[in-house]
Amino acid sequence: MAYVITDKCKNDKSCLNVCPVVCIFQGKNTLVIDPDACIDCDECAKVCPHHAIYLDEEVPDPKFIKLNLDQSRTHREAKKY
Repeated sequence: MAYVITDKCKNDKSCLNVCPVVCIFQGKNTLVIDPDACIDCDECAKVCPHHAIYLDEEVPDPKFIKLNLDQSRTHREAKKY
């Protein structure tokens, strides 16, 4: 996994404009980063005005890693159909 968006996210969407691989999408209650598509460029973290995006090793609460993974899988499955 690369970067993770936490509950500090206010759906500002500044990160969407800078992601070179389009790996950020709207989850249930927050934006989510697809860990399989993320290239670890950290552009999203640099522009987040709420400081809600962390490198997976620095996430303050591991529940956000699981939340991000679960929502990414659900999103990928939905795109198949």
